[in-house]
Amino acid sequence: MLRKMAAMLMFCALAACSANDTKDKVTLEQARAEHEGGKVLLIDIREKSEHLTGIAEGAILLPMSELAQKQSQISKDPSQPVLLICNTQYRSKATLNMLKQQGYQNVRYVEGGMSQWAAKGWPLVAPR
Repeated sequence: MLRKMAAMLMFCALAACSANDTKDKVTLEQARAEHEGGKVLLIDIREKSEHLTGIAEGAILLPMSELAQKQSQISKDPSQPVLLICNTQYRSKATLNMLKQQGYQNVRYVEGGMSQWAAKGWPLVAPR
């Protein structure tokens, strides 16, 4: 299991280098507006210990380490926009590339991640 996860992370890291940033990312401000406006599904892929620092209210918690087992929680429906957010953007960018390889179309990553969300003083809630 650990080897499979390590291989997936390595693939994701390599694939991250080929992301088309202009269409695959959104700014933090745009992500917050779209999430709070109910226009997107925000998926926080940080690990459970990171979620304890606070999450965006209403975000779906799907740690990257559990992605292979719970990927069905991410909508493949092109009419349902999905935003991936991690701590800084690197894991969400890598995850985006992996999902695109698997046919996901309306998924983007959030530039800056939750570290910048918190730095801006934006609201955080405890995970449920």
